[in-house]
Amino acid sequence: MPMQPVSSTENALFDLTGKVAVITGASKGIGEDIARLFARFGARVIVSSRKQDACDQLADDIKAQGGEATGIAAHVGDVAQLQQLVEKTIATYGGIDILVNNAASNPVFGPALDCDGNAFDKIMQANVKAPFELSKLCYPSMKARGGGSIIMMSSIAGHTPDPGLGIYSVSKASLNMCTKVLAKEWGPDGIRVNAICPGLIKTKFSQALWQNEQILEHFTQRLPIARMGTTDEISPLALFLASNASSYSTGGFFYADGGTTI
Repeated sequence: MPMQPVSSTENALFDLTGKVAVITGASKGIGEDIARLFARFGARVIVSSRKQDACDQLADDIKAQGGEATGIAAHVGDVAQLQQLVEKTIATYGGIDILVNNAASNPVFGPALDCDGNAFDKIMQANVKAPFELSKLCYPSMKARGGGSIIMMSSIAGHTPDPGLGIYSVSKASLNMCTKVLAKEWGPDGIRVNAICPGLIKTKFSQALWQNEQILEHFTQRLPIARMGTTDEISPLALFLASNASSYSTGGFFYADGGTTI
């Protein structure tokens, strides 16, 4: 089914035509939904995740729906691969306007006491260092193009520790401060940096939480909106932050959590 064109009113606020958007962790879940929505609103999308075939599959599907996309595999834990991601993007589309740091890792679920050094390093590498390094790599192109938008995919765990996700929570709190630092330092260059803080969203990444009925009930029973969220309830926030609709927003945290943090 072909993509339906958006209205002129929508285009005035959210049009991404001609913008180049790099999205990490884009082959599934929240990242996939963001990639599809950005393409629908005119962006030239770089679909990136660890496996090239998964990147190509989504990019091909977006193109089949009338969008523009290219798959470029990169492991966010490898700075050399992040450098290649940026270089290949610029070689393909001429520059970078939007970066969505969506890829994340959480190899442990349980008490912080059970998180060993290797797991700690993996979490911090993927969730803090990689977004920082990739943002720095995109900075020269964004500055040269007159500005850009960087979107950090954080979590409500960065606001209040989640049970069983202690060091993951530490990493997201660190990412939140990184968001503020970059927003403050790069604002004069026209680069806006914001974070989205989802609550419990039904994805493969959060499977350990929603597959267990007791844990799921613990997370949702007291919420004003007493259910899990879905990926298509996150991607419109990313579209807002990527577009001119949010032109006066930087250093902000945008919660989509069903009211968890109230």
